[in-house]
Amino acid sequence: SGIHLVPFIREAQRAGAALVVVDPRATPLARLADLHVALRPGTDVAVALAVHRHLFESGLADEAFLEAHTTGAGALRARAREWTFERAADVAGLEPGAIAGLARMYAAASPAVIRCGWGLERNRNGGNAVAAILALPAVAGKFGVRGGGYTLSNSGSWGITKSWIGAEEPPTRVVNMNHLGRMLTGAADPPVTVLFVYNCNPLATAPHQNLVRQGLERNDLTTVVFDQVMTDTARYADIVLPATTFLEQYDFARAYGPISLQMVRPVVDAVGEARPNVDVFAELEARLGLDQPDEPRDELEMMMRVIDGLPDGVGDAVRADAPAAPPFGTAPVQFIDVFPRTPDGKVHLFPDALDREAPMGLYTYQPDPATARYPLALISPSNEKAISSSLYELVRKTAELTIHPDDAHARDVGEGDTVRVFNDAGTVTCHAAVSPAVRPGTVAMPKGLWSRHTLNGSTSNALTPDTLSDIGAGACFNDARVQVERVARASDAASSAAPAETADTKPVERPD
Repeated sequence: SGIHLVPFIREAQRAGAALVVVDPRATPLARLADLHVALRPGTDVAVALAVHRHLFESGLADEAFLEAHTTGAGALRARAREWTFERAADVAGLEPGAIAGLARMYAAASPAVIRCGWGLERNRNGGNAVAAILALPAVAGKFGVRGGGYTLSNSGSWGITKSWIGAEEPPTRVVNMNHLGRMLTGAADPPVTVLFVYNCNPLATAPHQNLVRQGLERNDLTTVVFDQVMTDTARYADIVLPATTFLEQYDFARAYGPISLQMVRPVVDAVGEARPNVDVFAELEARLGLDQPDEPRDELEMMMRVIDGLPDGVGDAVRADAPAAPPFGTAPVQFIDVFPRTPDGKVHLFPDALDREAPMGLYTYQPDPATARYPLALISPSNEKAISSSLYELVRKTAELTIHPDDAHARDVGEGDTVRVFNDAGTVTCHAAVSPAVRPGTVAMPKGLWSRHTLNGSTSNALTPDTLSDIGAGACFNDARVQVERVARASDAASSAAPAETADTKPVERPD
C-alpha cells in the first residue's frame, strides 16, 4: 500500500538490488522479491533478534560504529544471544535457512536499507519488533552511505510544532482510543456522557467492535459525528456535523515517504454548511469559555502561525508555492547529514525507559495467543481500495476472507463458500477466497471495512482484542485468533441472497 515507494524499489531492482519482503502474505511486491520471508504474525522480533545474533556472533557487527555512535550495544547483544536461527524459525513458522539467508544477504549488501512498515507493530510484540528492526542498521554498519540505513516516516522532518499549545492547557483525562468500547460501557469513572468523533470512524476502526457498538447504543450517551460522509459511526450519532474535504480547506501536506512539504489550498468553496476542524473547535472553545488569546481562531490563521514557525527559508518557499527543503536537504544521508535527536546525538539501542515499559523487558518475545479452539491468526492489512476506512463508501463488493488452501481443505471450505469467522468476541459472516497468498495458519480480511461489506454487518474488528501492545499502548489488531467454519456452499444461491443475522449484530440497512 506504500505506492509512492514501489517505483523506486523496481528501479533499484533493475539496477541489480536484491529485494527481501518480510510479510505473512504474498503481496504483489513479495511476488517480485528475491526472498519472501512469510513469518507468523507477531514474530518479527524473533526474526530480527536472530539476525542481530548472527551479526554479533559472526564478527559482522560494526564495532567501530557501535563504539562511536551508540549506547546499549552490549545489552542488545545479550538479549539476542539466545535467538539462534533454529529457535527463531520454530517461533516464526519458517525454515532456519530462510532467516539465515536474510541475515547473510543483509550483512553482505552495501548500501542496504530497511523499509519498516506499520503492520508488524499491531500486536503484543509490536514495540519490541520495531525497536529490534530499527537497531539493525546500527549493528550492521549500514549508516553513512547514500541508500543505506532505514526509512520509516519522514513527516516529522520539518519540526512543525503547535507553539500556541502550552502547559497551561486545562487538565483532562486521556482515554486510549483502543479502549473506546470499555470506556463507553462502564470502565470510565466518571462515565463518558458525550462522544465527539472527528477524523475517524471508530465503529469500523477501533478494536472490540461489538463493545464499541454497545457503547454507542447507550440512551444516555450524546454522540456528535463531524465527518464528510455518513459512516457506520455516524449512523449512531445524535448530531451529525458536515466537515470539509481536502478540496475545500487549507492544510499542510507532509509526506511520510519523500521529504516534501506543501501548503494545500482550497480549490472550491465549502459546500453547504461544511466547515474545517479548526473553525469548529475554535467556536466550541469560545462558547465554552475555554479559548485562549494566543490560539488561532480559524484555519487560515492557524496556517499562518505554522508557516511563521518553519525553519528559515522554508516558510517563504511554502508561501510562494515553491519547492521547500529542510536544513539538511530532501535526500539526506543518515549519520552524514542528519543525526539522532537524542541529547548526545547517539543511537540508544537499549533505552532504560523502554526496558521498563515492556512487560518482559526490551527485545523479548511474548508467545502466540492462539489456542486449540482458535488456532488461526486473523490479520487485517491495508488494501488498494481505501485508506483505513476512508473511501469505503465507494466500494460495493462484499468482502472476502483469504484462507490458505491447506486450512481451507481441513475445514471443507471451497472458493466462494460462505464462512463463519468467530471467536469469543464476535462473528463475521462472509465469503471465502482460497489462496496461497497467505501463509498456512493465517487468514486475512481488509482493514477498515464498513458493515455493508459483510453478510452479517460485523467486520474484522469484531474479532480483534482490545489488548495493548508491549510498548506505546498501541492496538493489537493482528493478535486476533479465530476459527473458521463453512456455513454454505458457493453453489447455494440462497446463502448470499440475504444477510445472515447473528446474536452479536443488528440487521444492517443495505444500499440500493
